[in-house]
This record gives sequence, C-alpha cells and structure tokens, in this order.
Amino acid sequence: MSVAKELVSILLVDDEPQFRQGIRILLNFYNNSSSVGFNIVGEAASVEQAVKLTTEQHPALILLDMELPPEDGITALHRLAELSYNGKVLILSAHQQDDWVFRAMQAGAWGYVFKDQLASQLHEAITTVINNKIYLPPEVATGFFRLFHYYTGHSLTTGAGIELTEREKEVLNWLVQGASNEQIAGRLYITVATVKAHLTAIFEKLGVASRTQAIVKALKLGLVCP
Repeated sequence: MSVAKELVSILLVDDEPQFRQGIRILLNFYNNSSSVGFNIVGEAASVEQAVKLTTEQHPALILLDMELPPEDGITALHRLAELSYNGKVLILSAHQQDDWVFRAMQAGAWGYVFKDQLASQLHEAITTVINNKIYLPPEVATGFFRLFHYYTGHSLTTGAGIELTEREKEVLNWLVQGASNEQIAGRLYITVATVKAHLTAIFEKLGVASRTQAIVKALKLGLVCP
C-alpha cells in the first residue's frame, strides 16, 4: 500500500511565460523523484496578480522573480508582509549583485537562488525553505554577509575560543570568497584531498556541517574579512 506524498502548494511569480514553463518542468521532475510533491496552485506575472492569487490560494511557498515590471520583487515582498502572509518566499533571480540579495532577505525572503543555478540548486533550496531554514548557497551567502557587516559595522560576536591553523584560515578565506575545492587547491598549491581535509577540520572546529554554514559562521564570528 503506497503512502500519499506530502503536497506543497506553490505559486510561481515571474513575468516570463517560458521561464515559468521551465520551472513547471523542473517541479514535475521532482514530483517523480522526491518523497515530497509540489502542486502549482497559480501563476502570476505581476505584483498585483501575485497578491490576488496569494489571497485566494494561500500557497505554502512562493517562487518569486525580482523583476516584475513596472514594479519589482521587493515591492511584492512588502505587499505580502502587509497581507500577513505566513508562507515562505524563495527568490529566483538573474540579479547577482550583493545589494539585491541583501534587500530581498531584509524584506522577508527565506532564500535566494541565481537563475543560472536553478538546475543544481532549486530542489535543495525548496526543501530547505519548507523545513523552516534559510537557503543561501555559498556564493550568495558571502555577498549577503559582506553587506551585513557593512551596514552593521561589526560582526555579531567574536571568534574567541576557535583556534584555526594558518593554513585553515587561508582555506576558510578562499571558501568565503566562493572558491571551489579545485580553485582553493590551485591558489594554495596543495591537493584537492588536502583542501577537503582542511575543510573537515574547519567544519568540526566551527560546529557546522556544510560550506554555507561555515561561511555564515565565519563571517558572524569575524574569523575572516567579508
């Protein structure tokens, strides 16, 4: 006897029909390979349509573009907040500038994914967000916390008590800059296996389990400069 999948209701908000079609294809693929199902309850091409459909359908998750002429995704986030929308919003955007990411997260988004990374990151992003966790891949998290430090003027806490070797600090610094294991190995003239060993040690000392968590914690603790 098969167990019914948990269904997550989703609203697509993007002004490009072809892009929405691509998202539908991806979600349908996930439906065939995931324990969680995704049900698209509506599509919107403008802020007004998004607000109307949110009021009518109460989606658990909104996949939101940052450009919705004549307005934008920030306006949509503010309008949704006014509605006391209690679902999650995941930004899917071509804008990769740090300030776009920062403004979106500040306005209430639960995650931010670059459109050119959707194929590799969308499923993880959705799964993370619907489990009440923020999703920021490494290349996005670095920029977000760079601006966070700029606007606050200081780190949230200090890194006292966490002792990293000089090499671990170098590896962590390149990690925060968004470098891959192969790029770190090339810049430090060490093997990829050695990079992985250093990352394992760094993760253990920071008490984290992923690259993104390491970046976030390192920046919060002021272990590296953003």
